[in-house]
Amino acid sequence: MKALRILCAAAVASSAPLMIGGTDRTSSLEERLLAAHNRERALVGVPALTWDKRLAADAAIWADALARTGSFEHSPADPSDPDVQGENLWAGTPGAWAPEEMVGYWIAEKRDYRPGVFPSVSRSGDLEKVGHYTQLIWRSTRKVGCALARSTKEDILVCRYAEGGNVLGEAVT
Repeated sequence: MKALRILCAAAVASSAPLMIGGTDRTSSLEERLLAAHNRERALVGVPALTWDKRLAADAAIWADALARTGSFEHSPADPSDPDVQGENLWAGTPGAWAPEEMVGYWIAEKRDYRPGVFPSVSRSGDLEKVGHYTQLIWRSTRKVGCALARSTKEDILVCRYAEGGNVLGEAVT
């Protein structure tokens, strides 16, 4: 019963911006993306994230590159960089998805998640089924910045995180 109440509250909260007359599905994008992240983080008891303009600018560069080239892949990371950013990607039909729904796809990965030390955090053993979720709830991550770009066939959301998560040998939460 308690789980049902939490689920219903989350559904109402995530749809509230649409019900109160936002001008489009992505109005107040930054605030809504941050709130969607922080609702899930609160449910698992990890500190809230803050919005970071530098991360958002980095995300915009990559989102624009993906939209321009038609590719869909994580940005190349420099392993020697001490400030490696975490990254989540999402793509979908242009204009059809609200920010809460985009982040919701990453949150849905929790069905395969089991608490533990990375990489032993997937019930199925497939990290691709939990990697977006674990980055989203990674305890030591404190900042997020995201950007949305549109190609001719899809919207592409890139979110960048600092400190990056999914670190081998570290606990997720």
